[in-house]
Amino acid sequence: MVGVRSGLKSGLVSGIVNVFVVLLGLPVLVGDLTASWFSLSSQWPGVWFLLLAVAWWGGARAVRGAGLSAWKNVPLVGLLAGLTHGLVLGGLIGVLASLTAGGSDVRQVLAQISPEAMSLLTFDLSPILAVLLALGLVTAAGLLSALLTYASARYRWGESMAGAWQSVQKGIQMLPPVRYMQRFAYAQLIVYAIGLGILLAIPFFAGQYWNYTLGTVGLYVVLGLGLNIVVGMAGLLHLGYAAFFAIGGYTVAILTAPQFGIEWSFWAALPIGIVLAAFMGVLLSIPVLRMRGDYLAIVTLGFGEIIRILAKSDALTDFTGGPRGVRAVAGPALFGIDISSEFHFLYIILLGIVLVAFISSRLQNSRLGRAFMAMREDEDVAQTMGVYTLKYKVLAFAIGAAFAGLGGAIFASRNQFTGPEDYTLLVSVNVLSLVIIGGMNSLPGVILGSLVLKGLPEILRELDDYRMLAFGALLIVMMILRPEGLWPSKRRAMELREAADQEVSSL
Repeated sequence: MVGVRSGLKSGLVSGIVNVFVVLLGLPVLVGDLTASWFSLSSQWPGVWFLLLAVAWWGGARAVRGAGLSAWKNVPLVGLLAGLTHGLVLGGLIGVLASLTAGGSDVRQVLAQISPEAMSLLTFDLSPILAVLLALGLVTAAGLLSALLTYASARYRWGESMAGAWQSVQKGIQMLPPVRYMQRFAYAQLIVYAIGLGILLAIPFFAGQYWNYTLGTVGLYVVLGLGLNIVVGMAGLLHLGYAAFFAIGGYTVAILTAPQFGIEWSFWAALPIGIVLAAFMGVLLSIPVLRMRGDYLAIVTLGFGEIIRILAKSDALTDFTGGPRGVRAVAGPALFGIDISSEFHFLYIILLGIVLVAFISSRLQNSRLGRAFMAMREDEDVAQTMGVYTLKYKVLAFAIGAAFAGLGGAIFASRNQFTGPEDYTLLVSVNVLSLVIIGGMNSLPGVILGSLVLKGLPEILRELDDYRMLAFGALLIVMMILRPEGLWPSKRRAMELREAADQEVSSL
């Protein structure tokens, strides 16, 4: 009975998911992408790959939820999941195909259901044949998924593959060149030097567009490393990080733009922007020293919005340019040579990343960093053990704000413009998300998170209309399947693994 209920429930859930997938127009989008990437003559493979992938997930979910101990019930569970899913999806396709065949303009209600989409969903067949074909494909996918999922769990295919991979790793480590490099005292420095050489060579081979895109990713790496100190290391949930980003940008803009009559150089204004952002971080930390969790997040969110609204208001138009922002922000120059092109700015951003990453790395292994992590794990216990938490909160806010000020100063100078719409709440959310997705308190994780959240959308420009949808889906999947992040720190991964083991042992 449990298997029947699990099959029906999983089939219904996965069928509803596919209904929303169809209504959002995602199958046609995936069909277009696969056809262009793999030079296919038809979009059908991509369209039905997505739909059948959801059906596959439904069959696997049904078997896992049933907790079966024998083979004899697996086909029944898979068939129930596939049939239920097929009836839901086939019913939707049949209704849409009937309306389209009757001359109804479905796009007046459902904008994504175009004639092209209906042709791909129905294989250019009649409504009845299209429903039967969809039912057969989805049922087969659910059944096959159930059988393979049960076989994988019963015969421990995953553990076998993990063991094989570990054997390959050990074999590579035993190779004479690898063993020699491990014993060589300067092997790590050589690896770092090779990596640095590759980074320095990238701007020469990338065009202006990719230099700009990589520069944007690099700026978010700087911001992510700064917020990682506040959130990942000290455990302070900060949702107003864009405020310090704005302070650094506006400081450089005011000191270098011609409209204010100061016209300092970029290099003279840069440290002032960093120091002023750090000072504002200290000021913000004072009223929130006793706050934790959601309350701290709400207060910092309000601070970020206050800064943005003040920059946009008429009261400070003489200083911020109001809604129009500040134009003609000066770029950097070196020995009288202008270095404000995208090519040169990418080197400046890379230099900023190296500097911030070096400071963050040294901070992790310092007494200050250990105090931050103790405060993150349990503030009361840390205070009992002699950690002056109020002081360390102020330091965390100040260091994170200084890094944000550095990013803001470079951002404003690179764009030669800064305005209030550059520092919205979405900027803070993006930076926080890349820290979470990459792995909190992990320097490589922050870099990887920046590439995923800011680099991939530029590569997949066709997904521009679905960017926020993919963004939310990625967060949900990460929280369910890999809460420690894509590249977590060893300490964070170990903590989550121990917590999961304790939860399993308590069942």
